[in-house]
Amino acid sequence: MSDQEKNTLINELDTLGLHYEIIPCDPDLADTQIFVKHYDYSIEDCANTILVKSKTGEAKFAACVVLATCRLDVNRTIRKKLGARRVSFAGAEETMELTGMTVGGVTPVGLPDTLPLWVDSAVMARQQIILGGGSRSWKVITSPKLFESIPNSEIVEGLANPISSPAN
Repeated sequence: MSDQEKNTLINELDTLGLHYEIIPCDPDLADTQIFVKHYDYSIEDCANTILVKSKTGEAKFAACVVLATCRLDVNRTIRKKLGARRVSFAGAEETMELTGMTVGGVTPVGLPDTLPLWVDSAVMARQQIILGGGSRSWKVITSPKLFESIPNSEIVEGLANPISSPAN
């Protein structure tokens, strides 16, 4: 992430008016499981932003925020919300094209207004969350109240299901 991209992220976060902290991250350690082990953060506070897409009919995309201890309900909730018979995860190239960010660093802050942002309701129960910072070089620690300030976000019950035994 360039200084300009970091400054844009800071400006967007400042506009939302919430307390936040931006922490540097070695890009090779940005994947959640590795990140929490190396930097000694709780996996329960980590939330991933994942782009999904329809595989049939008109191309539709949505960004989904889910706790790292959960798995997106792609086959039911997301399929129904997208109005598609089949859905999948967007690839790295599609993610970069739509968000300007690399997989493993996507942040919900500053996404295009045309891209729906669905947040699993379990994210809102956390005291703090750790999100991608727009690149694999940064993470953002903030309150889940962030999503109450992002205009195109929607809190969705059942967007994700807990993983039975997360690997710590």
